[in-house]
Amino acid sequence: MRGQESAKGCIGRRGAQARRAGGEQASPATRALRGILVACGAALALAALPAGAQQIKVGFISTYTGNVGNEGETMERGARLYLKLHQDQLPKGVSIELLTRDDGGPNPDRAKQLAQELIVRDKIDILTGVIFTPNALAIAPLVTEAKVPFVVMNAGTSVITERSPYIARVSFTIWQSAYPLGQWAAKHYKKAYTMVTDYAPGHDGEDGFIKGFKDGGGEIVGSVRAPISVSEFAPYMQRVKDTGPDVLFVFCPGGKTSTAVLKSFADLALDKAGVKLIGTGDITTDEELPNMGDVAIGTVTAFHYSAVADRPANREFVATWKKEYGQNDTPNFVSVGGWDGMAAIVSAIHAQNGKLTPDGTMEALRHFSNPDSPRGPISIDPDTRDIVQNEYLRAVRKVDGKLGNYETETIAVAVKDPWKELKKK
Repeated sequence: MRGQESAKGCIGRRGAQARRAGGEQASPATRALRGILVACGAALALAALPAGAQQIKVGFISTYTGNVGNEGETMERGARLYLKLHQDQLPKGVSIELLTRDDGGPNPDRAKQLAQELIVRDKIDILTGVIFTPNALAIAPLVTEAKVPFVVMNAGTSVITERSPYIARVSFTIWQSAYPLGQWAAKHYKKAYTMVTDYAPGHDGEDGFIKGFKDGGGEIVGSVRAPISVSEFAPYMQRVKDTGPDVLFVFCPGGKTSTAVLKSFADLALDKAGVKLIGTGDITTDEELPNMGDVAIGTVTAFHYSAVADRPANREFVATWKKEYGQNDTPNFVSVGGWDGMAAIVSAIHAQNGKLTPDGTMEALRHFSNPDSPRGPISIDPDTRDIVQNEYLRAVRKVDGKLGNYETETIAVAVKDPWKELKKK
């Protein structure tokens, strides 16, 4: 689909640039040539700016290659689409330059290197993006030292915002979905088993669900953590089946991993053995449902967004997305993270009339809110700099031949990060 029409072509080219910038090893001659090209490009860009124009540099680190390489482009599409439609919200004469970089996946050393280059060499005003928690944690000390505001568009481990006063998050925390889902599950099931990917977000999902389930009177009969690299889940599912819980809670990082989980669940006929599959929304992401097929039907998740949600703002968002990127392209929660993240950045620039200071930007981000996000009303908790949003219970259904995550109820309204709220108590 890259290279076609307006934003699609732009993002395809920029995605390739990001991969090169994130890049493979190059010879000294090649690196020298790239340096000349970058310098020439910068000079041409400056020459093209109107007299008195001001350019805000926003560094954008995301994942364009690897197992979830599509998520980087998906996030960037959301950010660029918002910017395209809301240019008029920027102060007169102010524009945003997005400098994209590819971290290649959960690679904290690479993410740290890219962030340092963007801060020191490119002199960015704001940093954003980041799919994976380890990468966000590696970047945190750099933005603290340099006082560069960092708007997290995806990474969901609760502790991230506590690692730097210059981090604000517009995406979600795993606890926001896992904890209320545990509370809900305890009303319907007595015994639960948890299976999560063995890295920080998975640990948050496990802890959040177990806390909610036990608080509701449920019993945890088993827990397992699968390595992030694993692609075969039959042994784990067999262990679940042998234990015999009423419900299995799953967290994994989405994409092909989620499809493998659901297919293993179906292959071992856990549903016929009386086990209900539930999890955070990562296990049935909107864009991956066609690859899962009918094995996904009936899966229950808790999450903050669904592409088929019947909210006016979401209907408009999805229609605009498909008009821009094609009728077969479906936005997901990463798209909305990019959309709302850019909305927060534009709002912070507007609040300062384009004259950015690090503390001024963070103050504006603390008070960002949007009653009409595609996911519903959102705001930033000024105390924690974390997202406040609704959480919805969803069930996978096939309607008119297409699978979707249909929201059945709102299980948490304007929920702050439960991990931080429970710590206060």
